[in-house]
Amino acid sequence: MITKEDVLNALRHVEEPDLKKDLVTLNMIEDIKIDGENVSFTVVLTTPACPLKGLIENACRNAIAHFISAEAVVEVKMTSRVTTQKNQPLTNIQNIILVASGKGGVGKSTVSANLALGLSKTGAKVGLIDADIYGPSIPIMFGLEGTKPFAVEVEGKTKIVPVEKYGVKVLSIGFFTDPDQPVPWRGPMASNAVKQLFNDAEWGELDYLVVDLPPGTGDIHITLSQTYPVAGAVIVTTPQNVALADTKKGIGMFMMNSINVPLLGVVENMSYFSPAELPQNKYYIFGKGGGRTIAEQFNAPFLGEIPLVQSISEAGDSGEPVILQENNPLSEAFISVAEKVAQQISIQNAREVKEV
Repeated sequence: MITKEDVLNALRHVEEPDLKKDLVTLNMIEDIKIDGENVSFTVVLTTPACPLKGLIENACRNAIAHFISAEAVVEVKMTSRVTTQKNQPLTNIQNIILVASGKGGVGKSTVSANLALGLSKTGAKVGLIDADIYGPSIPIMFGLEGTKPFAVEVEGKTKIVPVEKYGVKVLSIGFFTDPDQPVPWRGPMASNAVKQLFNDAEWGELDYLVVDLPPGTGDIHITLSQTYPVAGAVIVTTPQNVALADTKKGIGMFMMNSINVPLLGVVENMSYFSPAELPQNKYYIFGKGGGRTIAEQFNAPFLGEIPLVQSISEAGDSGEPVILQENNPLSEAFISVAEKVAQQISIQNAREVKEV
């Protein structure tokens, strides 16, 4: 007769590949049910975007077959409970992800938009803040030009309600400024405006809040990093030497002792060009391997290459980011980036817990 203890003992042999401990020790096994040879249980992953979901499920099935009975009928339910860091002042927001670049024009906002949507497509609850004060482009990418969020009263306080589209809650500084007029704000004024998007918004419960930062290194980067416990930063670059030089400065800023934001990884945008008529051909117009090299220099994960394809910019300009297109290699590339980012956050959060 199969017992609950038998199941737990078998699953002690299944290691979570990223966290390097078994599922039972990590308290990832719940709701064990046994009826004769029928065994069912739930595996609680650290993120719905786990890229190793299938591997873990197969390992569980094999463990039951090997350590209990090859005749057992096994049902594995996969769910998730997103982990978070300690001391999070925004109690309903589990993880804040900063998306940064050393310079403008490398596709940071494109990566931010598709990263947020990629996390959302896995089933996570996601918000997106467009903190690029001087050049907010998220309203265009989400087809939200001219949108004005409304306010509600929450416990006696007036809160801004983010605009929800494609399953992502969005707030942009562009919702509150004239798109045809410059924003001549000094650093402290700009930083305070961005903090309002965090503190004065009714976000509800979020697993991930993606923040599209201004390019370069400045007041907003420092203010957010020192005000909120950021889960980590994603750095966007292109292969050109001038972009790579600025990228190193951006990474160096996050690694300063006064900021100390974990580096989740590097995304290389505009990596290569593939003509529509020759999709298998890759032309490295701006150089090759620069993003991967920088990731290795800083001992950070390389999150992926995004090709230079006209349809990416066209999708953003039309208000429908490319990741929304089904069975599209570009969509799959961005989903892979999202999964790797979620994976790195889970690893980082587990490290934080261990250090406490």
